[in-house]
Amino acid sequence: MKKISLVSSCYNEEENIDVLYERTMKSIESFEKKYEFEYILLDNGSTDNTAEKLRELAQKDSRVKVILNARNFGHIRSPYYGMLQATGDAIIYLASDLQDPPELIPEFIEKWEQGYKIVLGQKTESKESLIFFLVRSAYYELIARIADDDTNLVKNCTGFGLYDKRVIDIVRSLDDPYPYLRGLICDIGFEKAFVEFKQPLRKRGITKNNFYTMYDNAMVGVVKHSKVPLRLMAFLGFGFSFLSLAVAFLYFILKLVFWNDFALGMAPIIISIFFLASVQLFCMGVLGEYIGAIYTRVNKKPVVVEKERINF
Repeated sequence: MKKISLVSSCYNEEENIDVLYERTMKSIESFEKKYEFEYILLDNGSTDNTAEKLRELAQKDSRVKVILNARNFGHIRSPYYGMLQATGDAIIYLASDLQDPPELIPEFIEKWEQGYKIVLGQKTESKESLIFFLVRSAYYELIARIADDDTNLVKNCTGFGLYDKRVIDIVRSLDDPYPYLRGLICDIGFEKAFVEFKQPLRKRGITKNNFYTMYDNAMVGVVKHSKVPLRLMAFLGFGFSFLSLAVAFLYFILKLVFWNDFALGMAPIIISIFFLASVQLFCMGVLGEYIGAIYTRVNKKPVVVEKERINF
């Protein structure tokens, strides 16, 4: 009998855990005679009662396997680590805040049975702030356009979906401790199926997404899958060099022609200095993101350190 692994990472989700478990287990009822299931739930250093809730679920249902992280390892590393621990022939990841509807799991499994090795939930609409949804959509469009090697990055997909064991084995072999998973699976190149859904509003608990986590995720996607920003920096350098030479030459000619009458003044000089300094800082920041990604890759820190695991 084939096995399907379900994976969710949790951080301060005590209000959602029971509902998440009930809805997820109900969604797989029609497949229980056909497949073996395990549900891996990771607690990412929660400060509320999430860990105890997970212990209770593991005691009640042997299919629930719990990993308690030694601390909060972030919004990328913990879910990724959970997927690497899965042993199923297919791995389904869904967020613990219930904004990834568990009711889509049967459709994921059906698409997998049709031969697709990657099945992704794709948002067509979201009940989050319209501004956030538009910004996310714009980002997905941007990164899809600048991605290297015709990767064809997917749009409006957050990682919610099903991944065949072969896909996860390839991801595992790459040994990337901080991946942009939705880009990595596109790099692999298997044909993907999509299940469209409208993302509901979070009903319980407080969202853990903030400006920093969204910026972090966005920059990881850019530096892992595009060299366009680096080339843009080079083009800016060449462009401003030529512009500076042209302005210097023009100033020299004007000074020769109007020796006593021509005076540039201090304001344009100060504005130009601040503008060029801001461009330099921007380029240094982008370069720093690429260096940071290299440092993370070669540093060889563990993806997650476990404090305890239950039912494994």
